[in-house]
Amino acid sequence: MNMAAPAAPSLDQHAAETFAEKIGGIVNSGAVSVMLSVGHRTGLFDTLATLPPSTSAQIADAASLSERYVREWLAVMVTGGIVNYAPKSRTYHLPEEHSACLTRNAPLGNMAVYAQFVPLSGAVQDRILDCFETGEGTRYDDYPCFHAIMAEDSAQNVAAPLFDVVLPLAEGLAARLEAGIDVLDAGCGAGGTLIAMAARYPNSRFAGYDLCPDAVATARQAAGAMSNIRFEQRDLTGFSEPHAFDLVTSFDAIHDQKDPQSVLTGIHGALRRGGLHLMQDIGGSASLENNLDFPFAAFLYTASCMHCMPVSLGQGGAGLGTMWGWETAERMLGVAGFRSIERHVLDHDPMNVWFVSRKD
Repeated sequence: MNMAAPAAPSLDQHAAETFAEKIGGIVNSGAVSVMLSVGHRTGLFDTLATLPPSTSAQIADAASLSERYVREWLAVMVTGGIVNYAPKSRTYHLPEEHSACLTRNAPLGNMAVYAQFVPLSGAVQDRILDCFETGEGTRYDDYPCFHAIMAEDSAQNVAAPLFDVVLPLAEGLAARLEAGIDVLDAGCGAGGTLIAMAARYPNSRFAGYDLCPDAVATARQAAGAMSNIRFEQRDLTGFSEPHAFDLVTSFDAIHDQKDPQSVLTGIHGALRRGGLHLMQDIGGSASLENNLDFPFAAFLYTASCMHCMPVSLGQGGAGLGTMWGWETAERMLGVAGFRSIERHVLDHDPMNVWFVSRKD
């Protein structure tokens, strides 16, 4: 008896072609993202924002760059819908509405800062492909310019709103800083936020700890001769400095630690009675299904796969990743010993969550 093979399911041609168009758009947008990074790092967006409609030669001259490269970059910006082009005069113009999110100190924040993660991910792709096979991790120094990118991110999302929005989340904190307290920034990176606080509150004493010696060196250089601030290269795993601080901050620094729970427990132990922990981290959920509409979810999972998860695994850690979830963070703060935990989401920063935790 012959058994006929089951009929192959019919292809929905329209659905397939629609999806193919979607993939094509993604690939095209990825190319534009690389060039957004180039425009940011060369200062071309900042230059364009100051110019009237101009030729490629005029733009290159104003930016002190090669005209031929600038012209090719401009072609990407025009076809990508970023820059306007007038064929008759062969002039290019960056509309004010576009520069509002593409220049340094842009009123809507500089989105080109985040475009830098696209070429950075490409630079480490071969290393990550090896990790897919071995299950191993990476080191921070596998990522060129990582701390410079994170410093730019921190400058606009933490340092810029620090005094008007962030510190007021903890009632009475500004007054305590003015009077003089001891402050630690755990995972301080290049130190920009801590330096801003030290300049604003000269009566307080500030310390910044970070695993990466290059970040600490940058922070020390930036601090210069300031007498109320110090930076140290420290592995925060098993961190223990009992009752040394009145305030501990951690900005986008806990999720990629080797052992986030031990760091948070150490932070609780390092606080004096009545002390505060001010923590910023990614505000996504621990559950994938809750993140389908979360801002930049695919970007954040990519950052997790290419950086945050592997650098934790590279230290022998848990590899929780960027999207470890606000639920996980809140639970770990409770396990660390905090009993009063407030969770905030700020209007200017929907990607992140802010916790104000108090020690009894």
